[in-house]
Amino acid sequence: MTHALIVIDMQNDFCPGGALAVTGGDDIVDGINALMADFQTVILTQDWHPAGHSSFASSHPGAAPMQVVDMPYGPQVLWPDHCIQGTPGAAFHQGLRTDGDLIIRKGYNPAIDSYSAFFENDHTTPTGLEGYLRTRGITTLTMVGLALDFCVNYSAVDAAKLGFDVTVRTLLSRGIDMGGSLDAALDGMKAAGVTLTA
Repeated sequence: MTHALIVIDMQNDFCPGGALAVTGGDDIVDGINALMADFQTVILTQDWHPAGHSSFASSHPGAAPMQVVDMPYGPQVLWPDHCIQGTPGAAFHQGLRTDGDLIIRKGYNPAIDSYSAFFENDHTTPTGLEGYLRTRGITTLTMVGLALDFCVNYSAVDAAKLGFDVTVRTLLSRGIDMGGSLDAALDGMKAAGVTLTA
């Protein structure tokens, strides 16, 4: 009971045909479903933005998607509008098992993005996931999902910093790889003490 699987942002907008599609994002659904059977605790995260979120390029006149801007909390990639609350794009992939123990929604504060399952992008405002895990006595985490170089990466590094034993299953994750972001994320996770395995 001390080991949990965290399935990150397996949502329509991050899968092929979605607003912020990750190549091959839907290829890992069956593998993730199969992996769930090995865990007594399964937690899913869900990007859950209000319309007009500050991380959307459309909220910044003249800005283009994938442009990086300075926000009060640091550099922020501007994304296409995606995972807007209650829309089909924000829904989990239809093939994904969603009968887990907990769904953590993140990114719902209009003024700040939230890549990590643990903190908003100011790195201090918690999502509540750490408290849930501590209360359940969970100390070991396995992470899969989308996108490997952003939300999976930030979640894994934060978890390791918080003292959890963290493994990322790279074959059950997919990355955006924006300007070398995937290699940088893999190096950063290793440096943080995250175990990377197929």
